Amino acid sequence: MPDPQPDVPHPSPLPDRGRILRAAVGLGLYAAAFGAAFGALSTGSGLSLAQTAVLSLVMFSGASQVALVGAVGVGSPFAAIPVALLLGARNAFYGVTLSEIVDLRGWRRPVTAHFVIDETTAMAVAQPSTRSKRYAFWATGLILFTLWQVGTVLGALLGTVVDPKDFGLDAAAPAVFLALLWPGLTTARARLVAVTGALLALVLVPVLPAGLPVLAAAGVAVIAGLLRPRADRADRGAA
Repeated sequence: MPDPQPDVPHPSPLPDRGRILRAAVGLGLYAAAFGAAFGALSTGSGLSLAQTAVLSLVMFSGASQVALVGAVGVGSPFAAIPVALLLGARNAFYGVTLSEIVDLRGWRRPVTAHFVIDETTAMAVAQPSTRSKRYAFWATGLILFTLWQVGTVLGALLGTVVDPKDFGLDAAAPAVFLALLWPGLTTARARLVAVTGALLALVLVPVLPAGLPVLAAAGVAVIAGLLRPRADRADRGAA
């Protein structure tokens, strides 16, 4: 008589599961509210309900989406493309860290990349173990993705029946960018770069098409980033 199959041990419950889910749901509710503002802003800028919904499905990057519809709203859709790409480029850097945590191959890798955003990265890297990091990434990503779509559709429906300006939603784009920028202004160098970029954009607004002043301002940050390694080498040489 053959020996019975040994029992396959089941993984123990994840101790951090409840805490991670609570945090992910909190972020998801924020995503739904932000998505509603985006949806109303999008339809108010001239996109249809279907275009707005598809944009959220395939792009799923809040700041980049706001930049795109904001430029479309002022009649400069082509200028929106490089701005959105520039904002979305940071996700590529997140991917370097998350690739070691998620560790997937084949067709699952590009699917997973769709969920690499600010919130999923922050939630994943903050966890104490590899298992909890992976759980936090997927729980946050799926909850945010779902609620972002729901919020987008509800906001887009609202934007088709009311004027977003009546509720101040036309100010959503600059408010979002300020919220993203503010936490990074912790050093004198960062504040100098931000002020220089803002002044350059203000000077160029009357003479360039919509969207291009933002690209020019972003160039200030790029130049500052390129000059930083030289300054660091000079400091090390002086030491």
